[in-house]
Amino acid sequence: MHTTRTTPTFVSSAPTPRALRVAIVGATGYAGCELCTILLSHPHVEVVAVYGSARRADEPTQRLADLFPRLEGCTELCVFPLDADALASSGVDAVFLATPHETSHALAPALLAQGILVVDLSAAFRLSNAAIFERAYGFAHEHPQLLADAIYALPEIAGEKIAQSNLLAIPGCYPTSMILPTRPLVDAGLIDLERGAIVDSTSGVSGAGRKAEIKTLFCEVSMQAYGVWKHRHRPEMTEHARIATVFTPHLGCFDRGILSTIHLFLNNGVTEADARACLEESYAQSAFVRVLRAGQWPAIAHVERTNHCDIGLAAEGRHLILESALDNLVKGAAGQAVQAFNIRCGFAQTTALLAPSTTKEAACLTH
Repeated sequence: MHTTRTTPTFVSSAPTPRALRVAIVGATGYAGCELCTILLSHPHVEVVAVYGSARRADEPTQRLADLFPRLEGCTELCVFPLDADALASSGVDAVFLATPHETSHALAPALLAQGILVVDLSAAFRLSNAAIFERAYGFAHEHPQLLADAIYALPEIAGEKIAQSNLLAIPGCYPTSMILPTRPLVDAGLIDLERGAIVDSTSGVSGAGRKAEIKTLFCEVSMQAYGVWKHRHRPEMTEHARIATVFTPHLGCFDRGILSTIHLFLNNGVTEADARACLEESYAQSAFVRVLRAGQWPAIAHVERTNHCDIGLAAEGRHLILESALDNLVKGAAGQAVQAFNIRCGFAQTTALLAPSTTKEAACLTH
């Protein structure tokens, strides 16, 4: 289904006359809970409904605060099973989809047809090529026009293009950690594209989601590689960093955060100082990307529960090593989604994102 895009009347650079009515689907997952926490503190948002994408109609209704006790006293919202028809006709201004790829793929067209802004945290609309999408995600994409229309909503790269779309495809956590350090250098012509990029990343266990699996149990989890040569984020990196990429992800023995090491090769005559100057200029006005001083290196502890991405770099000859650190649930998911939503709706990018996430104090800073 192709939906003609129109700009909803609530989008304006002027003060918003009312709070935007927002629903969150997939609220019971880690990223979904982060969304609830952040959006409950958003001064221009009213969270009117939360759904669990995997909840059944015969399951008892639960309060969000019962599922996530840190929200006790902050909200009385209950989590309901997903009803696609009710959601599409609910009169909300925006829907955040923290859902499996297949669920977002099925829901988005009907929501867009109702003029609802869709902020999708899945990979359903991140790739522009339907054939590559099918190889990566194992099912045929039935809405290729939406692949073309969606904005890959990495705020520091897409900028004001985000304000032109009702379908925001929020980048994956691993790709965000790779694209932010890499893309400005590629766009500036500083990188030897023939040599490609090699990326090794380690993510906390929350990156695997909240479902129960043996390898993520407390007594079983161990530092190890997975998805070698076949991780779904690899084509996303290649497309949006604009360089062929070899990507190896690793599971880390910690709850949240990503540390990525990126190997690139500089073009002849390009120096480390040139690369540093490029990144510093690219992110000089960024609220959330910090290029560290020479000799400093990112650490997950420095970005945990924030929307920041820290970048360090050093070169020996033409071999450039970049390191980045971010919180996979905030800058890699929910925080980035709210940052893109803010741009789309004419709010300051930092709105609701300056306090550390997932604290009762942050969640309770409501209207």
